[in-house]
Amino acid sequence: METLKIGEQAPDFETIDQDGKNVKLSDFKDSVVVLYFYPKDNTPGCTMEAKNFRDNIDMFTEKGVKVFGVSVDSSESHKKFQEKYNLNFTLLSDKQKDIVKKYGVLGLATAKRVTYIIKDGKIVYVYPKVSPGEHAKEVYEKLQELKLI
Repeated sequence: METLKIGEQAPDFETIDQDGKNVKLSDFKDSVVVLYFYPKDNTPGCTMEAKNFRDNIDMFTEKGVKVFGVSVDSSESHKKFQEKYNLNFTLLSDKQKDIVKKYGVLGLATAKRVTYIIKDGKIVYVYPKVSPGEHAKEVYEKLQELKLI
C-alpha cells in the first residue's frame, strides 16, 4: 500500500497511548496534528527523532499543534521509552498494525519513518523520507510555510 497523498482524508483511528488512555484522531479535528510514524522504541534513529521533538515541543504546543508518535510497539514499551528520555508528547501504540496499514506505512514488521501533517481531517503534507535529527524543526518550518500556525 502507498502512503496517503496530500488532500486525502486522514483515516480516523482509535488506539491507546503510553498511559493506556484511549486516543481518537477525530477528537483533534479542530487542531493541526503532526502524526509521525517510526519503526521502534529505543533504536538509535527513533530515539534521535523523539528527542528532537521533545526538545522542540514547546514551539508546537504554543501554537496548538498536537504531536503524536506512532509505532507498532506496545503501550508498555512506549511508557518505558517516554520515561527513559523524558518525552513530553504522546506516543500511540499500534500493536495490531491497523493504523500503519491505513496510512500506508507498514514496513516488513514495523512502521516506516513517515510523517503526516493533518488539518481539518485532511492530509496537508507528507514526509515520505525523514531525517530524524532535525525533523521537528523541518516540520515546524513547513507548518509556517503552509500558514497553518
